[in-house]
Amino acid sequence: MSWKIHVFGVRHLSPMGAWQLRHYLDEIRPDVVLVEGIDDATPLIEDMTRKNTRPPIAILSYTDSLPVRTIVTPFARYSPEYQAILWAKENGAEAQFFDLPSACFLGLLDAEYDLRDKERREALERESKESETPEPVDLAEPEPKLSLYQQVAQQAGESDFDTYWERYFEHNTAQGSYQGSSFEFGQAVRDLEEDQPRWRAENLVREAYMRRRIEETIAAGTPPEKIVAVVGAFHAPVLHGDLPAMTDDELASLRRRSSKLTLMPYSYFKLSSQSGYGAGNRAPAYFELLWSSLNEGNVRGLSHRYLSQVATHLRAGGTHRSTAEVIEGVRLAETLSALYEGQAPTLSDLRDAAVTLLGHGELVTVKDALVRVDVGTEIGELPEGVSQTSIQADFERELKRLKLNKYKTAVPQPLDLDLRENRQVNSEEAAFLDLNRSSLLHRLLMLDIPFASLQPSRQSATTWSEKWEIQWTPESEIALVEAVLEGETILLATAFRFNTLLDRCTTIAHAAVLVNKACQCGMMEAMDQARRRLQELAAGTSDLVALARAMYELSLVVRYGSVRQFDPQPLIPLIEELFVQASLALFASCGCDDSAAVEVRHAIDLINQVSLEFSEHVDEAMWVDKLRLLSDADDRNPQLSGYACAILLERGLIPNEALSREVSRRLSPGVPSDLGAGWFEGLAQRNRYALLARQTLWEQLAEYVTSLDDDQFVRALVFLRRAFCTFLPRERRQICENLGEHWGLNKDQAAELLEAPLSEEEEAKLDELNDFDFDDL
Repeated sequence: MSWKIHVFGVRHLSPMGAWQLRHYLDEIRPDVVLVEGIDDATPLIEDMTRKNTRPPIAILSYTDSLPVRTIVTPFARYSPEYQAILWAKENGAEAQFFDLPSACFLGLLDAEYDLRDKERREALERESKESETPEPVDLAEPEPKLSLYQQVAQQAGESDFDTYWERYFEHNTAQGSYQGSSFEFGQAVRDLEEDQPRWRAENLVREAYMRRRIEETIAAGTPPEKIVAVVGAFHAPVLHGDLPAMTDDELASLRRRSSKLTLMPYSYFKLSSQSGYGAGNRAPAYFELLWSSLNEGNVRGLSHRYLSQVATHLRAGGTHRSTAEVIEGVRLAETLSALYEGQAPTLSDLRDAAVTLLGHGELVTVKDALVRVDVGTEIGELPEGVSQTSIQADFERELKRLKLNKYKTAVPQPLDLDLRENRQVNSEEAAFLDLNRSSLLHRLLMLDIPFASLQPSRQSATTWSEKWEIQWTPESEIALVEAVLEGETILLATAFRFNTLLDRCTTIAHAAVLVNKACQCGMMEAMDQARRRLQELAAGTSDLVALARAMYELSLVVRYGSVRQFDPQPLIPLIEELFVQASLALFASCGCDDSAAVEVRHAIDLINQVSLEFSEHVDEAMWVDKLRLLSDADDRNPQLSGYACAILLERGLIPNEALSREVSRRLSPGVPSDLGAGWFEGLAQRNRYALLARQTLWEQLAEYVTSLDDDQFVRALVFLRRAFCTFLPRERRQICENLGEHWGLNKDQAAELLEAPLSEEEEAKLDELNDFDFDDL
């Protein structure tokens, strides 16, 4: 079939392309407007053009089975494709997308992932073979390969493609200039892409399908002269009947993935973070300004508006800039543009002028203001119920029910929650509003939906308070849509995720974490399932670290049980059981090296915390006996023995006389230096004020250090430095005063010696000590 239709090539986020396209459509008055876009997304056009739809928005295509693949097609207000669709609605024409269906695009994406995996495996195999037969390696890094569009910009003498496109395409308002220039540009790029066979192959497939759809439109009764195709400039030169269209067999042979489609709000921030010809631009808010200037017939006024907005943001931040500086900035931008024979300053020219005149040569001064004017915080909006998956609709209902709608913005916002019942309201829903909010936000965390992040609290023991930071992003929406594979609602998807995690759970610590998370999510049935799984795994477990973590997680659940509105009593027997197992495992677990001792010491701390908090329920006497056994042991890790001694001292279970005897025994000349100093390091980890007040302890330590020979002193120094490095400066000073008293100095004399500058000999000794490699010991 030989045919020729009207083709308008564009850049996908081009204000001038959108502006001139609307004039072109007014001139041609087509019956059908074919727009480059996913074919089966055509039914979404009605929702895209509703009265309350506010760009930026995006079409999200996603697979309905694992592994999840997604494709996002964004539209700004100034997108030529979006304006073509609006024109069709306003003028009674039919608008259709006519690129490949989403199933085929996702199939191509799947094939790309498979190919990357194959290439990665082959590269690893090559590296493995090369390591067996090493050859001389060329250390010179290969020069980075320029993309097609970078090559075009380079040939035009521009630093980047965005500046090239803006200077030569976005500022020329002459009717017809954009269409002709973009056609020539598309042909030039096609001549350059011969060395990219994979990219070329995909485009050939897409273009064959587009020609097929054009022929179907003509066969349905629309004359070719009444059809306008709006496509990327790259595709414009090949949309005519002299080239073959895709056949039925070719279409059937394409790889596919079963897919679904939905509309979603988008953001200018996300547009700015994308790159590439068809994906986005680096300054969407700036191009929105350009679009407004075009429609007002004042493109040259863009410079004034841009730099005035930068100055406004600077003033709002407390940095005053005068009107005269803005005027001079405009003049500088226009001068920079004139050097390239441009018709108006580009964004690059305007930024240089802003840094020079408004930033006084310092980028840091205007950086924040430039980001606000270039990118902005614009976020799209869709009417309620528009083209949503069930889980998106459920999310919107929950936001409305819990009064969280105002937090669905691109700007991070804090949210403080008080989980306690509010007795000053009339309804149960209002009384537990913050608690229900917390449950929803924790469920979203479980589903890995990046909408709210829990902030650390200064009062870690507080059970009724939570601090969140909430920010909506397009990634939030994508993750939300992907979660529909796990359940139709947020609650069902979270329950499915819990079941999956429980099936994979192999440790009691992980099971206890799931118990805690289920409670935070307000899912009592899931919590009970996790508790039963924990009991199964706990039978016969002797891993002290896992037992401690499990107990601690359960203690958190019990601690805020009343706040979370559930009965924690079924967890108490489980804590008692785990506590007995941990007490019995303590002594054996402490026969470890220093690297493992760090984790074991933390576990001891957690168990001791549980014993104090649940003293009415656990066998605290057993725990104390095991601590005594560890404290007295000479064949366990000395740091952990010292730590056990510190806990007993903290509990008031070691008299001063007994402590003195133990210190004397541990720090006697006959004890190896690393064992004695290691024991003291463990002792110094807790209850420092009690240690600082015991003068005899420091006297014994001083005598012990004095008794060491040079080699033993160096070995002991490893542990002593590590012990004292965590002491506060005032605590170190008090130690020195204690030692000074032992050596016959009063506080003033000790302070004078401490503050005196070091001699050259002392400086040399200190440098020698700092350079010493203690890992060799």
